[in-house]
Amino acid sequence: MTESNVRVVVATPLAPELCDRVAAVDPRVEVVVDQELLPPMRHPADFSGDPSFARTPDQEARFDAMCDTADVLYGIPDVDPAKLARTVAANPNLRWVQTMAAGGGSQVVAAGLVDDDYARIVFTTSAGAHGIPLAEWAIFGVFCGTKDLPRLQRQQRAHEWPVRVVGRPIEGSAILVLGLGGIGQQVAKRAKALGMTVLGMKRRVEPVENVDEVHPLDDLRSIVGRADHIVVTLPGTPTTTGLLNADIFKAAKPGVTVVNVGRGTVIDEAALVDALRAGQVGFAALDVFEKEPLDASSPLWDMENVLVSPHSGGLDTREDERICEIFCENLRAFLDGAPLRNVVDPTQGY
Repeated sequence: MTESNVRVVVATPLAPELCDRVAAVDPRVEVVVDQELLPPMRHPADFSGDPSFARTPDQEARFDAMCDTADVLYGIPDVDPAKLARTVAANPNLRWVQTMAAGGGSQVVAAGLVDDDYARIVFTTSAGAHGIPLAEWAIFGVFCGTKDLPRLQRQQRAHEWPVRVVGRPIEGSAILVLGLGGIGQQVAKRAKALGMTVLGMKRRVEPVENVDEVHPLDDLRSIVGRADHIVVTLPGTPTTTGLLNADIFKAAKPGVTVVNVGRGTVIDEAALVDALRAGQVGFAALDVFEKEPLDASSPLWDMENVLVSPHSGGLDTREDERICEIFCENLRAFLDGAPLRNVVDPTQGY
């Protein structure tokens, strides 16, 4: 079954030229956007927008009324689960919501929707839009650990020229990628090109391109000791919370490099700090944390063998465009009655 006219309401900041790109997908598409009602972006992919932005009561009513006419929402209104719940309840014609985050499923689940809502509305994420920049950041973290960036920086600041130091090679090392979705697959592709042995873990065991071995997550403790580098790309769910804990770090290879570009909750931070202090983890490159922003009192800030990044590893100047491309591809499928990509499974939270 194909769709007739489809009203797409832009509920998150989106450049006019990208709104035009959505409208150009098909003559059946009507794009509704009021830039006055959307917060200005401070940087690319700033979908929450400037926090100083506030609508007047009249503007808020207009924004809600606009969202309530949508067949399709481009973005969760104000990136706020409560606003999503309000719109779902108020708009019986809503059939599809595109979230901006690759992990947008957690925002959908936080809206507290019921089974009837999920039966009526399909929710999709931007998974895949951040795969390349996050994979680049992950490989950057692996290099920082393997080539001992903290020592180089310490010696440079001290104006030291030591006896030549023998480094560890990337080629021939083993990398363990936890999560083989879009980001994990991009990490595996780059790791394989660098000559690494790629071990991967996912919920369903099946062959994955550029991955030498795929194992279930339940086998983590028995596999982790083979890895020189661990890269986390997993979403934050009840199943993955605290997956990398003291027991896993103890079973890991001494001096292992840990990189997290998934969700901060996957790693038990207190256990990671202990492992870093003991040298069991030699270096950690962290783009995400259990609590964000990272608390000022966290010891991670001041540890020489830790690289702290403010949850920005997936951001680059083309993110908005890549998300729009994913949406447009899905919009064509939606119009043709075909299955959509990146559909949220509320039972899994992603």
